[in-house]
Amino acid sequence: MRERVVEEAEALGLHVEVRTLDAPTRTVAEAAEAVGAEPSRIAKSLVFVADGEPLVVVASGGHRVDVDRLALAFDCAELRQASADEVQAATGFKVGGVPPFGHGLPVLIDQALLEHGSIYAAGGDGNTLFEVDPRRLVEVTGARVVEVG
Repeated sequence: MRERVVEEAEALGLHVEVRTLDAPTRTVAEAAEAVGAEPSRIAKSLVFVADGEPLVVVASGGHRVDVDRLALAFDCAELRQASADEVQAATGFKVGGVPPFGHGLPVLIDQALLEHGSIYAAGGDGNTLFEVDPRRLVEVTGARVVEVG
């Protein structure tokens, strides 16, 4: 999976160094501890189903996603978090390893992530991640920046 993330990043014109760590990075707390960063610098890629269609929300690990606010931002009638099976079917990645690109889904990025010079995102599985400039991530993915918390 790591190679897939690197290839997808390169296809977007984004050079990333995906690091595999001995410690798990599946949760915000695990990732923050593993890289010695504040939780707000951890970009958690969450899959939601909006009016029946999956989308990825890249949210700051510093807060919870407000589903009602997100539904308004995405202009949908029904929004729910995807199940683990739906996440893997929609992205090809398991929960805890979904990168912010490489799945072909619409992406929304939490504006709180733009407060940082760099953030850490999942690199394809529960032990990998990469550091990236959040503004560059928005640029190459064509993501919509929204307030999600």
